[in-house]
Amino acid sequence: MILRYSGSEIGMKHIVEVNLADRWQVYQRLNELDIPCCCQNNQPLQVEINNLQTAIQIWSVTRQFIASRQDLICSLEKCWRSSYQAF
Repeated sequence: MILRYSGSEIGMKHIVEVNLADRWQVYQRLNELDIPCCCQNNQPLQVEINNLQTAIQIWSVTRQFIASRQDLICSLEKCWRSSYQAF
């Protein structure tokens, strides 16, 4: 995922460069999370980042599409290990 910032102000639109084939799915998921975004034909996905939580959610959603299956499995296993070590 590549974020291109159009400014440093909160509430500004940012371009998220994702594979054209995945762009619509990323857009749909961000809408489900109530993250303001727009995706027009032959245009990059644009999102509005208002806070750190939104930025993390965008990172998480896009990571599902750009990370390899093995990377996602490793991350999940690390989370499970961390959870079990807490008990």
